[in-house]
Amino acid sequence: MWSRFARLFVIKTKFEAFLVIYGLANGAAERGVHYMNQYPGWGGVMLFALCPVAVFMAGARILDSLERERADYCD
Repeated sequence: MWSRFARLFVIKTKFEAFLVIYGLANGAAERGVHYMNQYPGWGGVMLFALCPVAVFMAGARILDSLERERADYCD
């Protein structure tokens, strides 16, 4: 039963990966807006800029892991 529940949280396709990345990006943009309100000026802008960078890194890792998994499966 636990393994069936855990399978719901496994990203299997690129479409699912892009949905997860989209959700991360929305959250990062919202967090960046809060940073700009909390830290006005240059510091808030820099923190806002770093939020999407973290999403780009996480998105690249998610997509790369899908490609590697598919390559291992096909070999």
